Amino acid sequence: MNVAIYTRVSTREKQTTENQIIQLKEYCLKCNYTIYNIYNDVISGKETSRPAFDKLFNDAHKKVFDMVLFWDFSRFSRAGTYHTLMKLKELENLNIEYKSYSEPYIDSAGQFKDVLISLLSSIAKAEREKISQRTIAGLDRAKKQGVKLGKRSKELSDNDKNKILLEYKKQGSINKTAKVFKGRWSYGFIYNFLSQKGGYKKEP
Repeated sequence: MNVAIYTRVSTREKQTTENQIIQLKEYCLKCNYTIYNIYNDVISGKETSRPAFDKLFNDAHKKVFDMVLFWDFSRFSRAGTYHTLMKLKELENLNIEYKSYSEPYIDSAGQFKDVLISLLSSIAKAEREKISQRTIAGLDRAKKQGVKLGKRSKELSDNDKNKILLEYKKQGSINKTAKVFKGRWSYGFIYNFLSQKGGYKKEP
């Protein structure tokens, strides 16, 4: 099994990822895993975009490894439950497993997988509702302060939505569909749209 190791420490932490890497390497050796690459970030886990993290997912779409191994969940991501859940589902849709070295219950091939996803989904829903409530409160406050609020245009017109759906049906792959619309819509944008639309099927 080819494994991608992901390690991270915050810029505020007075330590390096060396200890994480040593123990994760030893674990791979013990399990007879082949290490494809080590992706290392020195950045806050609250950032949704991290250099090594982004590279990890770019390579994931190339299907060059079978599992992502990280020290613990907080090292993988602290960018909010909804964002984290989407990244885990992205790996799942690519048929790539994920595992936390120090938290055996966080294992896509383990017995607690469904419980974990269900819990994260519930937390993510509450998180989205909180954000929505804050947004509404902010808009109400702005109105009371006399701020004029214009209508936000839709991200996708009906015509654009049909184009994406038809192209995905034709290509049979989000990767190929994203290449057709390269420069206009990203893979993640198309993935999120199809997921919400219910038009996305798990790719082999």
